[in-house]
Amino acid sequence: MALKIRLARGGSKKRPYYRIVIADARAPRDGRFIDKVGSYNPLLPKDSAERVTLDADAVRAWLAKGAQPTDRVLRFLDAAGIMTRPARNNPKKAEPGERAKERAAERAEKEAAAAEAAAAPAEAPAEAPSEDAAE
Repeated sequence: MALKIRLARGGSKKRPYYRIVIADARAPRDGRFIDKVGSYNPLLPKDSAERVTLDADAVRAWLAKGAQPTDRVLRFLDAAGIMTRPARNNPKKAEPGERAKERAAERAEKEAAAAEAAAAPAEAPAEAPSEDAAE
């Protein structure tokens, strides 16, 4: 049986409250669980002590039995000093998507056309007075 340390959602609509539970990986998110080892209240301020509560001894015992934490729970365990979360590197995160690249290319083409149009009238008035002078 694959064990997970994960969040089970509770609370009312628009007012989430999570229990940190040990559950079978195949069980539904808010369904049956084996043990409750903590809670998480995202509505509290980030510096509040009651925002994340953990039973550290129970968590360590379940980790020794092979339970795997989800990414969010791993963040909590890292903050509590129980586990270390490996650093991630996503070099493509700041790169714009395809649509944004297309829009940027179109904008550059329009700016180039506008620059050419601005340069063309500057040359035309120099020729225009010579025509007027001929009349």
